[in-house]
Amino acid sequence: MADCIFCMLANHDIPTNVVYEDDQIFCFHDADPQAPVHVLVIPKKHIECIDALTEEDKEMIGHLMLKIQDIAKELGLENGYRVVSNNGEDAFQTVKHLHFHILGKRKMSWPPG
Repeated sequence: MADCIFCMLANHDIPTNVVYEDDQIFCFHDADPQAPVHVLVIPKKHIECIDALTEEDKEMIGHLMLKIQDIAKELGLENGYRVVSNNGEDAFQTVKHLHFHILGKRKMSWPPG
């Protein structure tokens, strides 16, 4: 989607601090971190939210969820971490692109975007 900031980041149209990238997903440091470690993991395919997932997204979302484990280890989150995804306006989803926050190293303020 042309006006989606997360699509622009994943397409490298806007510079960001990349943590991980493959053909399906993109992970980068949050611009307004709520914890000492705060990264976002997004599908490269534009999907608005969890409710917009379809059967064809099953393999990608499984890959994304399993990759979160690897990313957390790479970031030194051996002692635990939080994974958060807000779904829709009432859940404080501010960017209309499916994303998962990985947060670690201390308690965070609530809610993340």
